[in-house]
Amino acid sequence: MNKFTGLIVLALLGGCASSITPNYDAKFGDAVREARQKMTINPNAGTNPDQVLGMDGKSARETIILYQGTYKAPPPAVNVINIGGGIGGGN
Repeated sequence: MNKFTGLIVLALLGGCASSITPNYDAKFGDAVREARQKMTINPNAGTNPDQVLGMDGKSARETIILYQGTYKAPPPAVNVINIGGGIGGGN
């Protein structure tokens, strides 16, 4: 009797469940695509054969090396909030 009651309860609860995922799945990724579209100035930039002007190769290489170096040795954290510290006169 106990197993039978459990099966009936599961069947009744299963009938109450609604499938709402098709509504979510239909718009899945729309926000990301919209944000990417708003951030793109020129969607056809990859088809432009002209080189990028404004920075020579040596400067660009050094910039990338410095940028990547910040991940190897990040700058130390700075304590901005100084609660109870000694910033003023010395009493």
